[in-house]
Amino acid sequence: MSAYEAVIGLEVHAQLATRTKIFCGCRNKFGSSPNSNTCPVCLGLPGALPVLNSTALDSGIKMGLATNCSIARRSIFARKNYFYPDLPKGYQISQYEHPICQDGSVEIEFDGKKRTIRINRIHLEEDAGKSVHDEQYVDPHTSLIDLNRCGTPLIEIVSEPDLRHPGEAVAYLKLLRQILQYLDICDGNMEEGSLRCDANISTRPAGEKNLGTKTELKNMNSFRNVERAITFEIERQIRMRENGEEIEQATLLWDADRNEARTMRLKEEAHDYRYFPEPDLVPCIVSESYIAQLRTMIPELPQERRLRFQRKLGLPEYDAEILTATKDLADYFESVVKITDQPKLVSNWIMGEILRWINENNSNIDNFPVRPDRLAELLNLLSGSEINQNAAKTIFQTMLTDPAAPGELVDRLQLRQVSDNHLIDGIILQILRDNPEEVKAYRNGKEKLIGFFMGQVMRASKGKADPRVITEMLKEKLNQK
Repeated sequence: MSAYEAVIGLEVHAQLATRTKIFCGCRNKFGSSPNSNTCPVCLGLPGALPVLNSTALDSGIKMGLATNCSIARRSIFARKNYFYPDLPKGYQISQYEHPICQDGSVEIEFDGKKRTIRINRIHLEEDAGKSVHDEQYVDPHTSLIDLNRCGTPLIEIVSEPDLRHPGEAVAYLKLLRQILQYLDICDGNMEEGSLRCDANISTRPAGEKNLGTKTELKNMNSFRNVERAITFEIERQIRMRENGEEIEQATLLWDADRNEARTMRLKEEAHDYRYFPEPDLVPCIVSESYIAQLRTMIPELPQERRLRFQRKLGLPEYDAEILTATKDLADYFESVVKITDQPKLVSNWIMGEILRWINENNSNIDNFPVRPDRLAELLNLLSGSEINQNAAKTIFQTMLTDPAAPGELVDRLQLRQVSDNHLIDGIILQILRDNPEEVKAYRNGKEKLIGFFMGQVMRASKGKADPRVITEMLKEKLNQK
């Protein structure tokens, strides 16, 4: 058992998928030409006044409801003053003393154990712009500024320091991403920066109650990097403790290429930001009835859906977890099940053939070329013994590029299963006559040779014979003395 334990808290920033920015009418769109989605408001030019995007407010409240937070009837925005070259007005409009959501919690599972992770607050704020200096086309001594991201609506989800292991941090972050996607308020794309994570990390002797000096890790753009960066920092702090060195409160930048963190700046305290109420925005007042209305818009969340798949559809826990990883995948699964009424068969095909295609093509279920109704038709042909498993896989591969109905492909490819007992009986008799030594060995106890005979019959029938019929008839004839 380690002499030290880690204490981890996450600050998760999620860009909201609104049509426009949080305080102006500029488009909220990733990938536009640099500095093309800007206006006097998001640039903070003199005389420009912000107006709150009500959809962003709704999104923040929905996330609060989905994570068991209490929703403030009155919240206010504040100015957070600090200098960044990509924040032209010199302050960020955020929420400080009076956030929209507080005191929530979610349940995670890691290493076979379930734990409740408390959420301190969820608040609304605007994003800053983006400094570009790591690209090949940028001079090493130059930074380029793209201000399109200025004013993009964010929610910041701040956990309590309840996490104790890098794997727990990843499990928590994955759950938040799932909830955001199920609510349809953030696409969760970490590579594009729409979901970002900062980690506050400290260490202390095992059993100690007081918190140690914390550092903050930034610039983690994947689950793998979150785990690697937190692991690195925990190990660094423990080494410093064992060497008698003092840990300094600082902000660290994670370098994924070098697998190390470097000091970015000494950590600021809240008073360094000189927070004060935003004078150009009125307080947000939300009524009980409005919160109740938003509550009715909360969909079935991933953990609830996972339990339903297990209890009502009879799926194993593993299947249910994979299928509910994203809302779109779960929706696809349920669309097929409505037509086939065979949850486990559908699950097997999605987790096998479909996820293989998604992984090989680095894609997602939205881009999968086989619609749920076509997959359902194929599986109905399989379960109805009109085709066998091998034929189904052949047809499936054809369906990826051919829009024809599965039934049409069965006939075109001549893969309809042969269930004619008389025809199969003749094939089996011929196979047994051609292989007397194997027949004798089987009857002397080498029952594994049934696979050999099965293969011979399937080959002779060009893969069209029904394996269940073959098995029954083979055993009947081989057991005849």
